[in-house]
Amino acid sequence: MRQGWPIARAGQAIGLLGGSFDPPHAGHAHITREALKRFGLDGVWWLVSPGNPLKHEGPAPIARRMAAARAVMDHPRVVVTDIEARIGTRYTAETLAGLMARYPGVRFVWLMGADNLAGFHRWDRWDWIMENVPIGVIARPGAGLAARRSKAALRYAPWQVPPRAAQGLGRMAAPSWCFVNVPMVDISSSAIRARGEWRR
Repeated sequence: MRQGWPIARAGQAIGLLGGSFDPPHAGHAHITREALKRFGLDGVWWLVSPGNPLKHEGPAPIARRMAAARAVMDHPRVVVTDIEARIGTRYTAETLAGLMARYPGVRFVWLMGADNLAGFHRWDRWDWIMENVPIGVIARPGAGLAARRSKAALRYAPWQVPPRAAQGLGRMAAPSWCFVNVPMVDISSSAIRARGEWRR
């Protein structure tokens, strides 16, 4: 990284996994490794957000979450970054626009679990996101049916990429999205907090 900014070259396909990571856990690491493998990505950046606009309660301090994320995800092609705090964005669409301007020629792919796809239509400018970057969706326990029946999945059904073509997702024009089934790790940040293993 250069002065806190990840390095990427034009033509590379970089997956973006955003979230509060409050706390980061083995499930995040698992879907990241699967995304690298399934979607033919050159790298993945974890975008540790200042806060989630859809959640009322704020997360733990970002420095603590960044340190925990680096402890959980140690991989030569994965970068943990606080880009959203650096460019002052709170919404994914704003973040993507900022990254696309700063990294011309880099092919970004937005990564999400199936549980996020189920509620994707509640995100700010969600349709702009679908129209501007390919999206890789990774199965999550108990979320498959809701994701496949979601407003976003139904509206963009004509642009769904079959799993057998997932390796090319990073080189496809938007809109394009792919849902892949992977071995699942049933763990969540909310469950970890509920057990008292992570305090804000």
